[in-house]
Amino acid sequence: MAEQTRNRRNVLKTIGAAGVAGLAGCSGGGDGGGSDGSDGSNDSTTTSSGGGAEAGVRAAFVYNAEVGDVGWTKAHDDGRQYVEDQFDWVETASTEAVAPGDAAGVFERYAQDGYDVIFGCTFGFMDPMYNVAPDYPDTYFEHCSGYQTRENMGRYYGRLYQSRYLTGVAAGLLTESNTLGYVGSFPIAEVIRQLNAFALGAASVNSDVTMKVRWLNSWMDPPAATQAVNALVDEGADVINNHLSSAASVRTAAENDAWGFTYNTPMPDQGGEYYGGSAVFDWGQYYAPTVESIYNDEWESDAYWGGLPEEVVGVDIGDPVPDDVVSEVESVQSSIVEGETSVWAGSPFEGWSDSELFGDVGSYVDVVEGEVPSSD
Repeated sequence: MAEQTRNRRNVLKTIGAAGVAGLAGCSGGGDGGGSDGSDGSNDSTTTSSGGGAEAGVRAAFVYNAEVGDVGWTKAHDDGRQYVEDQFDWVETASTEAVAPGDAAGVFERYAQDGYDVIFGCTFGFMDPMYNVAPDYPDTYFEHCSGYQTRENMGRYYGRLYQSRYLTGVAAGLLTESNTLGYVGSFPIAEVIRQLNAFALGAASVNSDVTMKVRWLNSWMDPPAATQAVNALVDEGADVINNHLSSAASVRTAAENDAWGFTYNTPMPDQGGEYYGGSAVFDWGQYYAPTVESIYNDEWESDAYWGGLPEEVVGVDIGDPVPDDVVSEVESVQSSIVEGETSVWAGSPFEGWSDSELFGDVGSYVDVVEGEVPSSD
């Protein structure tokens, strides 16, 4: 692998700035990202900062895991801090490591304390938020990745499949064995949609590529992830991606001299010389206008599902990746933003509605070997 400098680019985004019915499996671990919240701890930590008692808007963020250095929760907390940096009239607070069973009480305390908006940042918080919201009609509630809404409760998520497609483009150009490996959590629509997009991106630039998938039926199991990556490498995969709440897959790929891709936040330290890149969220691009709409008394309940054009998702390409590969990713990214390229063109999911894409994707595209196992 040619030696590359580390001073070129960090995150490729559409312009460079920092849902629908169905089940979305996402959100979660401290150093990776991707759980439904069921592993949240009962030991929560609350922090607050910002404009203080005279703030124009008080916004609370509730996380199911500790923030950590990378991953799902870190991406949301980066969004919270972005809001504070943007507006001097905002006060924010956050509570970490909240189990879904304890979420209702946390939401109630924030509402009773006069917070204007509460963001529940994991799928597992949907039902408790839906149940609490009617009791606090003067408080706005926002839930990430779910499908239920109320008059004072909206829902939001990002089209990370677009970013997965871009990392797939890089993977298709980087592989020498033409075999990709993917370590999945649970075989649900959210995870299947993203791995399909990764495979389609690779196939768009490499017609010989195939992909093998190993399912763990867990959001966070580093030993099992390590074992799965080793098995995929033994079967010929020289590029590995994952949908897990751990950086173990990226680390293990690097230990096997295989390119490692991941999601939620950049993970260059974990991937080292074999860090291919990450499909990333930039939640500040959603949180900032949402808080501003409350400040301007313009907030409305909706189902937000923004993507590359809205800058709520992006892609981080690792510095070890050759420049010609980076250029191709940038070109495809621009084409998606301009509406000239569709992730699902030519696939069984071409022409599907947002509702179907969000909740009904349950089979592999042709590039992926085997069949999706039952999620029961």
